[in-house]
Amino acid sequence: MRWFGENLFQGTSLRGGVFRAAGTALGLGWMIFAGSAAAQSRQPVFDATALAAPSDLGSVWLVHEGDDPAYARPDFDDAQWMKFDPHTNIKTIFTGRPPEVLWYRLRVKVNPAQSGLALEEQTLARAFEVYVNGSRLMAIGQFSPFVAYTWDARLLRHIPDRMVATGWLVMAIRVHISGPEWAAEGAGYTAGNLMLGQWGALYSADWLAVIGQHAFLWLDDLLMIGLGSVALVLFGAQRRQKEYLWIAALGLYTLLESVEPFVAIFHDLPLHWEVLRHLLTAASPFLWASLYLSIVGQRIGWAWRALLIFTGITNGFTGVVSLFFHPSPVVLFLLSSPYVVLISVVIPIMLAIHWWRGNREAGILLIPALLFSLYIYAELVFEAMFEFTAQHDLALRSLNLIDRFPAGLFSISLGNVSSILSTLSLAIIMLLRATRMSRRQAILEGELAAAQQVQQVLLPEQGEAVPGFAVETVYQPAQQVGGDFFQILPAGGDGLLLVVGDVAGKGLPAAMLVSVLVGAIRGVAEYTSEPAQLLASLNERLVGRGGASFSTALVAHIAASGAVTIANAGHLPPYLDGSEVELTGALPLGVMSGQRYEASCAFLGPGSRLTFYSDGVVEAQNEHGELFGFERAQAISTQPAAAIVEAAKRFGQEDDITVVTITRDRAVRNVA
Repeated sequence: MRWFGENLFQGTSLRGGVFRAAGTALGLGWMIFAGSAAAQSRQPVFDATALAAPSDLGSVWLVHEGDDPAYARPDFDDAQWMKFDPHTNIKTIFTGRPPEVLWYRLRVKVNPAQSGLALEEQTLARAFEVYVNGSRLMAIGQFSPFVAYTWDARLLRHIPDRMVATGWLVMAIRVHISGPEWAAEGAGYTAGNLMLGQWGALYSADWLAVIGQHAFLWLDDLLMIGLGSVALVLFGAQRRQKEYLWIAALGLYTLLESVEPFVAIFHDLPLHWEVLRHLLTAASPFLWASLYLSIVGQRIGWAWRALLIFTGITNGFTGVVSLFFHPSPVVLFLLSSPYVVLISVVIPIMLAIHWWRGNREAGILLIPALLFSLYIYAELVFEAMFEFTAQHDLALRSLNLIDRFPAGLFSISLGNVSSILSTLSLAIIMLLRATRMSRRQAILEGELAAAQQVQQVLLPEQGEAVPGFAVETVYQPAQQVGGDFFQILPAGGDGLLLVVGDVAGKGLPAAMLVSVLVGAIRGVAEYTSEPAQLLASLNERLVGRGGASFSTALVAHIAASGAVTIANAGHLPPYLDGSEVELTGALPLGVMSGQRYEASCAFLGPGSRLTFYSDGVVEAQNEHGELFGFERAQAISTQPAAAIVEAAKRFGQEDDITVVTITRDRAVRNVA
């Protein structure tokens, strides 16, 4: 019994020690649990269990400087991290040397039964990573070495349902903050950078926001690109209208400039794409100013060109500098002042002066130019006010008013409105010019029709009967009216007088000179039928008429006996039964006064044929650039006139074509 009693005593003592040890361990465990729970209770928690609509994760976060991959783990102990309200400035926490990398953490309580949750990011940083429960959900840019990206895109990512099913989402954000970002307002994570909600709701809200914010900008770009395309077509038809070329260049510039911002709405891009876009803006001052100067008819001299080139360089340089540095307002103003002065001072004054002088188109452009100038002045004033703490809120509201004025779904910028009005003004000017051109074209077509009728009256009728001869004539102008001419006139003793020629040029000017020559031919032929004398008289009539007026001509007198006398003034020699008639050459009519012409003789026997060409036959050209040439022209010279003209046209007509054939009747021999 003693033994049992001793063992009982000893057992009691043992159990007491065990109980005391267990109590101590339990107490320590409770203290650890209570301490951990107390620590967790002090950590920020965003309650999304009753999330009915997308919500900004703008609650208090934990923030820590430095970089360690362990910071992304959901079980990482962040109890010692500092609390940060994203509605405040991070620079109030890190007042010393700004850290290059910051980490943010937030615990989000979610309903485990939820599905389809998504996270949206915009304008967080140029290099960042977002982790959810230790898994990387989205990332932009590169940390080491630092590679910056654009940050305007709205990134939307699904949160896996398996993570939501745990009831907790531990958000961890790794952010690289560059020097310019630290110097700007809202460095690092700020309220509005992240949104949590259902995928469908966030997706719909994103599209509504994108359309509302960019609708007027896209409208302006599309109008300018379309107007540039129309202007390019008009310039192809009206090469003298240089302003059409400038409008086309602006359309192309707008297309190139809008590509990167459009893509950046949906995808963050490497920053060098934005650098290229800013470098492209160097062309903007030159293009716009050159267009305005061209419209008002002011010559672009070396002084203007130097000013525009300098303004363009400073404009592009300002944009690039703003990406990599945060210049002070004074430096920024100095860099942008050449462009500001050109667009908001020089251009409006120039347009106003020309409008005052009676240029209606300058007045049309002056309205949007003044509106854009007011917009620039307002931007400068409000940006200056923003630098003063007392005026900060008023300046911000004013900037939002002129840059993002709410109109229902849409956000309207005064700059976009003035730019659209400028494009519409250019469209109105093009319409007015097109209307004037249509009127001029109608008048010109009427004049051409009248000239064509006159030319038809002046030229002999086809198949005109000449006793003893068969005459064929075909005239095919390259345009409505042409510069070729021929006259068949009766000569003494049942002979005939043929004059064929080609005035330099085409169209109405050539046709007008043809009418002068035809009148002169008929006048001179009344007192002489000698070819050399007739050419000399025509030459004196044409010399001194001004301009570069000259004409080739050939005069042939064919007697009833078949004797042929020919004088030539730079025209193609005829073919007699397929052989070229050798003639003495001379200068064309109208080149030099006092020119003497020599006559050559030939004989046109019964049944023989003389064929006269204009150079439109031998200069016919096919699609390969090959000329019809003298060999082909000689080979077909015995064919009917209509067949010769048709052969040249099929080969490729480039100039007016005239063919005259004169065949002596065979019956003459029988009569003799």
